[in-house]
Amino acid sequence: MIDIKFLRENPDAVKENIRKKFQEDKLPLVDEVIALDAQSRAAKQEADGLRADRNRISKQIGALTHQGKTAEADKAKAQVKAFGDRLDELEKQESELAAKVKSIMMIIPNIIDPTVPIGRDDSENVELERFGEPYTPPFEVPFHEDIMKKLGGIDKESAAKVAGNGFYYLMGDVARLHSAVTAYARDFMIDKGFTYCIPPFMIRSGVVTGVMSFAEMDAMMYKIEGEDLYLIGTSEHSMIGKYIDTIVDESTLPHTLTSYSPCFRKEKGAHGIEERGIYRIHQFEKQEMIVISKPEESMEWFNKMWRYTVELFRSMDVPVRTIECCSGDLADLKVKSYDVEAWSPRQQKYFEVGSCSNLGDAQARRLGIRVRSEDGKKYFAHTLNNTVAAPPRMLIALLENNLNEDGSVRIPESLRPYMGGKSLIETV
Repeated sequence: MIDIKFLRENPDAVKENIRKKFQEDKLPLVDEVIALDAQSRAAKQEADGLRADRNRISKQIGALTHQGKTAEADKAKAQVKAFGDRLDELEKQESELAAKVKSIMMIIPNIIDPTVPIGRDDSENVELERFGEPYTPPFEVPFHEDIMKKLGGIDKESAAKVAGNGFYYLMGDVARLHSAVTAYARDFMIDKGFTYCIPPFMIRSGVVTGVMSFAEMDAMMYKIEGEDLYLIGTSEHSMIGKYIDTIVDESTLPHTLTSYSPCFRKEKGAHGIEERGIYRIHQFEKQEMIVISKPEESMEWFNKMWRYTVELFRSMDVPVRTIECCSGDLADLKVKSYDVEAWSPRQQKYFEVGSCSNLGDAQARRLGIRVRSEDGKKYFAHTLNNTVAAPPRMLIALLENNLNEDGSVRIPESLRPYMGGKSLIETV
């Protein structure tokens, strides 16, 4: 959420940012919020003046009564009552206007970083760098679900009977590989100095609207019927929510946390052959990282964070590349975002396995996450998040890039300690 003061003083810059995100339908919102804000400030100014007058006259009533000036005292009392009635009207008006302003400000997109490439959608995202040489084996690589079936590692048919489409049972060594990835990713981030955390897997609506846009919320979140609770779509939501309405001492920054959680997503609109396996599912597990930082340090942390994901994948011999999301592909709260994509030997292309985002002070402003500096001044923190590893997609990358011609799968050396020393998953 943008600072209302910034919008008030820089409406043209806010409108230009909206154009860069190709959301022209939101342009009228800038003038609308400016008008509402002016009304709100006028109401506040009038209310402040009335309170001062009411207090001044109230002090006179006792003296007038003591002096026997009953008529004047009664007139003063009538004035105080009239001021009180008007104040009630103004306070109600202020509250209604503030709610309208906030609802609009929640829709206006955050100001993107000047370095973000301008583009309408993900087709105009920009490749930045490749890490590792893409490998194509001299044999046909089957679809990842077929690889897993040959290893005795997946049962989607039973899961469909139990929970419906978009769920699965992982079995045997494939399930063990899944757990090995999450454990390895956890230890990898702990070694980077991050604090490990297992967060709540449900969050209240106030946290949901604080960490994401309404459009994202509708497309992703499952609501618990009859309760003010939502299943998390990613642990970054409850991790950022941990700081709601807090004041953090500047001397303790940055706060660096890595978290494990199951994740639940509606995945509205997901379809097609590549969603047939476990690429798009309703439930998966994930290792995440978040950082709460000073504003001037957030871009430095952004670059550290996406590099951690690249380093993790390369330590498992998976070729990856980084993609910068263009303006039209950035979620409304994001200032800048990179995707990390892994190489798929079967598809002969890269596919997304992680996303790193700098959200500036947008989430902090919505959630009330402030920092107290040494001189006592308060300001909003910057928040960042990044995927360490989401094993369903990580499994696809691992299986395809380590597949042998006979259907067995090599286990990368970095994961072997988490697999009881095994170096190979054999077919059944």
